Amino acid sequence: MPFSVYTGWDADGGYAEYAAVPADYAHRLPAGYSVEELAPLLCAGIIGYRALARAELPEGGRLGIYGFGGSAHLAAQVALARGAVVHVMTRSAQARELALALGAASAGVARPPEPLDAAILFAPVGELVLPALAALDRGGTLAVAGIHLSDIPSLNYQDHLFQERTLRSVTANTRAAAREFLDFVARHHIEVTTTPYPLDQADRALADLAADRVTGAAVLRI
Repeated sequence: MPFSVYTGWDADGGYAEYAAVPADYAHRLPAGYSVEELAPLLCAGIIGYRALARAELPEGGRLGIYGFGGSAHLAAQVALARGAVVHVMTRSAQARELALALGAASAGVARPPEPLDAAILFAPVGELVLPALAALDRGGTLAVAGIHLSDIPSLNYQDHLFQERTLRSVTANTRAAAREFLDFVARHHIEVTTTPYPLDQADRALADLAADRVTGAAVLRI
């Protein structure tokens, strides 16, 4: 059965200054971004773009975003550039400020102020699946963007799935999605918010991510 292999996890090279990669997996970098800004685009940005596609947000639709870190703040800007109304739910006050500064219609910690056509769950918290589904309008889709999620509590069919709501996972960040996203950010400059760390403080970066102390994307400077 085919399975994916990751540099830095399955193979050495994750913290290298230079790396050799198959040409099919190399992408042309968009101009107008610093090295520090490009790093999140190549990981968090592509993940968020794929999650947005899986959420099947209609043109001009209402999108809910749960969690507002590295991927979410980039995906939100893609949706906004396409004319969407974006509502953000996050427990971080700094993230709520960032969401509003980027153009979100609302940023809070509870239910969005209107029914949603689509939603993306970036926070790896299974308990949020229920309120995110309940906030969807008829026919809405919730995409779960993380590769890890804590257990989801029991669903109530009437409250969470009835009226043709859809729950989807996001596991394949395809090369096609990468090319589409990098082409998009080349044509539509987006604001990449980063919190940089020196390489020898990678452990602190991970601790800060876990404790919601990072605004935007954490970036290691090599």
